[in-house]
Amino acid sequence: MIQLPSATAVGRVLPKEAFYKHLTLSGDLKEKFVTDIKRITLSNSLTATTLHLEAGTEVAEILVLTVELKKQQFDGRIVENIARQNPHKLLFLLRFEDKAQLAVYHAKLYTTAWIPCDKILLQVKGLTLDEIWQGFLEQIALQDGLTEHRPGENIGTTLQRQEMILKLQKEIEKLEKRTQREVQPKKKFELYQQLQELNKRLEDTKNA
Repeated sequence: MIQLPSATAVGRVLPKEAFYKHLTLSGDLKEKFVTDIKRITLSNSLTATTLHLEAGTEVAEILVLTVELKKQQFDGRIVENIARQNPHKLLFLLRFEDKAQLAVYHAKLYTTAWIPCDKILLQVKGLTLDEIWQGFLEQIALQDGLTEHRPGENIGTTLQRQEMILKLQKEIEKLEKRTQREVQPKKKFELYQQLQELNKRLEDTKNA
């Protein structure tokens, strides 16, 4: 499991009803709280005081919420709404039976793959809460082999580049299939040229 300093421990169960009252939710999402979620626990509170660090300029507190699920295929909008409508930075540990995944929200919800609970690993890296939160985003949101967070770069810029790379990869895959199916030489050549342009855009985006 995630190893955090004992001074950050809270361990307080949060009634699901509390979320109904403070979040703007559609009727079906309120129902999902009942059908998908078993229990929500405020596991840890990461602050400059509890971590003995300098205060950040943007992040004052990171809350770790452990969400025990009734089923693995849960509605991710639940977690997204909790994060989007909460003023704190939230790190989610989602658990179902003996498996777990981590999740964070930054313009959209990012999750890791489901793995055994005892294999979950998250490093606390940084000298301020800003740096620690950025480190969490890097470890959870960035996919291996797509792009890297560059020194001095805003993590939001890194994630935008990753989204563009993923979008271009999907377009290239789709166009490659069209090119392979095309039988008319002229049309096939046109598609090939489009494919070359997309591949160039992909390389330019990776190197931007």
